[in-house]
Amino acid sequence: MENQRVFTRSQILQHKSEKDCWLVINGRVLDVTKFLEEHPGGKEVLMEVAGKDATKEFDAIGHSKGAQNSVLKYQVGVLEGATVEEVGGMETVTGMESKTQEMSAFVVKEDPKAPSQIFYEFFLPLLVATSYFGYRFLTREESHI
Repeated sequence: MENQRVFTRSQILQHKSEKDCWLVINGRVLDVTKFLEEHPGGKEVLMEVAGKDATKEFDAIGHSKGAQNSVLKYQVGVLEGATVEEVGGMETVTGMESKTQEMSAFVVKEDPKAPSQIFYEFFLPLLVATSYFGYRFLTREESHI
């Protein structure tokens, strides 16, 4: 990646609109304007970090290898102070403070429903509906023609 353009943070900050959207991931400056509509999480997610360093947010999501590799497709340069090296066929960014040394994540799982909750959510309305229609059936007046 010789001869990569080098951008300052103030230059990147100028590109934060839907018609011109840049951000930084791992020291790489990305022009994601054309990707806004295609982003699986919606363009709003990218617009929140437009013109900023989005490394922390990108790493916290746990993107797939495909998503990580697509970063290179949108790269227009590097952030000032970062150096890009090719290591084992993959480019990595060094010379910057690592923001991903320790990543903690948690998954919120729904608690299994208590049996009484299942009763109240399903069987109780079913019992009420059955009682209503049973009452209507038993108290209907026979029409004689």
